[in-house]
Parts: sequence; C-alpha cells; structure tokens
Amino acid sequence: MTPSDASGGASTGASAGRWSSLDRPPLNAVALQRALVVPGGLWTSVEVVDSTGSTNSDLAARAAELPEGAVLVAEQQTAGRGRLDRSWVAPARSGMFFSVLLKPGPDVPQERWGWLTLLAGVATATGLSRAAGVDTALKWPNDLLVTVDGDERKTGGILAERVGDGVVVGIGINATLTEDELPVPTAGSLMLAKATVTDRDPLLRSVLRSLEQWYERWRAAGGDPAASGLQETYAAGCATLGRHVRAELPGGRILTGTAEAVDTDGRLVVRTADEAHEAVGAGDVIHLRSIH
Repeated sequence: MTPSDASGGASTGASAGRWSSLDRPPLNAVALQRALVVPGGLWTSVEVVDSTGSTNSDLAARAAELPEGAVLVAEQQTAGRGRLDRSWVAPARSGMFFSVLLKPGPDVPQERWGWLTLLAGVATATGLSRAAGVDTALKWPNDLLVTVDGDERKTGGILAERVGDGVVVGIGINATLTEDELPVPTAGSLMLAKATVTDRDPLLRSVLRSLEQWYERWRAAGGDPAASGLQETYAAGCATLGRHVRAELPGGRILTGTAEAVDTDGRLVVRTADEAHEAVGAGDVIHLRSIH
C-alpha cells in the first residue's frame, strides 16, 4: 500500500476458502452491522465486499440512492485512489479500506465541507489510539503517521470527494503489512508500529464510532471548526506544524517555509524566509525537519 492517500459478495467469515492467512481473517459483516447500525445513530448500513476497484468510486456512484451513513468496506481494493491520483494497493485483508457517505445538509455551509478531510483524520487518529494503543499523528492534510523504529511512516490516508448533496470520505489504513510487503520505505503499518491490537474488527468499530462522534459535534456547531473544537484538536495532533516544509503547489510552484498554523478554512499557513505568510489550500507537503 502507498498511504498517500477505500459487487462482490458480503464477507461474513463463513467461507473457509478465504482464509488464505490465519493472521488475516475476514471481517464479519453481520457483526459489524449489528454493532454499528443502531437507532438514532449516524450509520445506516455497513456492507462488506470481497474485492472492488475503489470503495470511493462505488459509493459515489450510488450516493443519490443511499441515505446518509452508508458504509462500504472492501477486503481488498484493486484500484484504490489517494490524493493527486496516487494508487493504493495492498494484500487482501491487510488493512481497512472503507468509505462513508455523509450529507451535512443545509445546517452546514458548503464552504465548510472541506473540513471533512481533516475531521476524518482527527477521528481516525483518535479511534486508532484508543483501540490499537498506538500513537497516530496527522500530516496535513490527509495522511496518518506512526513511528516505526524511530522513523515517521505513513500508515494511512483519507480522500474526500463531493457527490451531489453529500461527500464520500474514503479511509485506508495499513494494519498488518510486513516490511517485505511495503511498497516504499516511508510506508508503515500498525503492526510495525507495535500496536497492541491489529484485529481489524475492533479497529474499524472504534474508527467509525469516533468518526460519528466528531461528525455530529461538528455538524451541531454548524460546521464551525473552532466552536466544535475540531480546529484546536487537529492542530494539537498535526505533526506538520512547527516543521520546515516544502509545498509542491498546483501549477508546479514550490513554496518552502515553516508550517505555523491551520486556518479557519483548513488551509496550512506557511511562513516563508522573508516573513510572509501564505495559506496553502492544495498541494503536496513534504516534511523537511523540525524547528527547535
């Protein structure tokens, strides 16, 4: 998997033929549905498929006919996508690859919907810290970082796409990838970060429950990142802030400087060498070093 930045039959765990690795059992769709789809809750359905190209593409294609809170999980993605059209491919059942459909409605101005990527990052990091016992940091805007042998590694990513009256948020997380399975040295996994839990079932439940809590809090505040506590929490967990960074911007422009803040629009504020401040809304940000 390259965490730069998830149909077949439902996976219930009943098919012995799918147990190609005892360390990577299939998800139990029935148990997940029972645990997550509850009266008054956000999640309205949980579907698990054996394999698909991209859960984001699949859910986006069906968004108009589905209610808010639909969840689509794939045991394997063959054409997973991240930001900047990067691919996301991993061995079957080695991680969590899923997408959710959110429809903030008229109570949240559309100009604030861009915060959903950052919200999903906060929720995922919180859920993984609780269930996996591993510290997870955020790299602006959508990467999840863990520490492996003292090195900062990407273990997951998020991709949000607007569809009609809603947003499809895709999340991919490396759970049990080994060093031999990593596509690049900068990739990581929860197992390599010595997580206490790598069972995908409790991890997926924890992330989705955390996502529900943060989403409802944000929506109740009209999408206001400050009033909901989202902006402050994101900044506290963002490993990009305080770092010297290089931002590769659309059009080929390069910006270097110190990442100082995340503004109310979710943009990264970079202080350049001439003490100017520029807000970056899109681009690829590379951590160069910490500022001491």
